[in-house]
Parts: sequence; C-alpha cells; structure tokens
Amino acid sequence: MNKQNGKMIEVHRFPSPNPNVELKEITYLSNGLKVKGMLAEPKIKGNYDGFLYLRGGIKNVGMVRPARIAQFASEGFIVFAPYYRGNRGGEGNEDFAGDDREDAFSAYLLLKSFLGVANVHVFGFSRGGVMALMTGLKFPEVTSIVTWGGVSDMTLTYEERKDLRKMLKRVIGGTPGKYPERYEARTPLYELEKLKAPVLIIHGVNDHNVSVEHAYRLERRLKSLQKPVESWYFNDFTHYFPPVVNRKIVKDLSKWMKFQIKR
Repeated sequence: MNKQNGKMIEVHRFPSPNPNVELKEITYLSNGLKVKGMLAEPKIKGNYDGFLYLRGGIKNVGMVRPARIAQFASEGFIVFAPYYRGNRGGEGNEDFAGDDREDAFSAYLLLKSFLGVANVHVFGFSRGGVMALMTGLKFPEVTSIVTWGGVSDMTLTYEERKDLRKMLKRVIGGTPGKYPERYEARTPLYELEKLKAPVLIIHGVNDHNVSVEHAYRLERRLKSLQKPVESWYFNDFTHYFPPVVNRKIVKDLSKWMKFQIKR
C-alpha cells in the first residue's frame, strides 16, 4: 500500500445546508492519484466517530449530495464521502469496484488520521455496498458496516440490469460469461470469512435498481459463517425511501452503529 494514501493535499470550504455542520471539499491521495471527496463535521467540537460514506452509481449518477452527508454528520459523526477517481476534477477513471476501491480504502485512512477518531464506521449505498464490504475486508478493525440497498454480487447486477450492461462491459472489459473472474473480484461474498465487523443490511423488498436478492445472498452467507449480521427489510419500499422514513432510518442506523462500540 502506498504510504501517501489518505493524505489530504487540498481543502476548500463548501456551503453547508445545515447550520450545525461544516462542509469542506477535500483532495486526497489514492495510489498516487489526486481524488476528491466531501467532508462533513459537526460545528460543536468534540471527539466523534468517523463515518465513511460510500456512494452508489457511477460518474454523475448517484453523486455525493451535501445535504445527505450533513444529515449523517448531524447524528454525531465526522463524515467523509469520496467522489471516486475521475469525478469532479479528480484524476484517473472510475471502474465500478475495481481499482477505484482504493479510493474507499484511502478515504478510510484519511478518517483514521483525524485527531480523536478512534472508531470508523462504513456505510455503502447501492454500488457503495460492495465498496463498504471490501473496505471491511481490507481493514478488519472497521467498527461496523451498513449496506443500504447495497450490491453484493456483481454478476447478479449484470444479469438484472440490462440498462447497465453496456457500462459494465466497458469498465470491466466484457461479460461475466467471458470474464467470470473479473466479476468475482468485484463480489465480496466470496471472501466474507475474513470479515470481522458487524453488518447491518437495509433493503426495500420492491427495489428494482438493486434487487433484494443481493441482501438475501449477503445475509445467508454471513449467517452461514456465523458472522454478526442484522437485517431491516421494508416490504413497501423500492431503492428510494420516502423522506420521513429515510430520516428515521438514518437516526436508527446511527444508533445501531454507536451500539456496536459497546459490543
């Protein structure tokens, strides 16, 4: 691993939608590339847990939203959300949980470098679910992992999302039939024996972007390995939850994360 990974090289203030949260846009190093992301910190000084927010989508689809990470910061976390390489002026090219997983790993190291941050929780939404699990595999000391509407099996994504096949073939280099090993390398289900952190799975049963089968496969695999896992399934919701419900789940998952420290 590059010793410079996670080093901040530029910091710019960013307008915050929340009067209790400060936002900054950060440029940091990830395997020699200058990658950008957003940092959200509570204005009241104190010792807070770190919260690594791993976005979904690719390029501008699913881009980090300031209001979303400010929402988590207001629950008492220092939140960092990488944009991933090649986005918003960052160097390199995003490749959907391939080499760009290093951007999540380096972002984890950035959070760990903050004074007073003893615990770092990892949150992944949609494609970020894969990135969150990979980060937990890379760093066994991760305090907890939450995957919300998260991908767990990249081959299943290819099978289900006909609209994404062109993009997947472009960034991965072909189909799962031609390059099964490339899709397996982006599928953390095969390595969960090494996972130490407790996992919380949140999923809408009517999700058509990332089917609930991703959650079921992850839950089954973790349970078969006797790993700590909890699942919150919502029968009435899709990939996106109504705002009122969303806010409640943010509070609930934040409490769940903080409870894991006492385990």
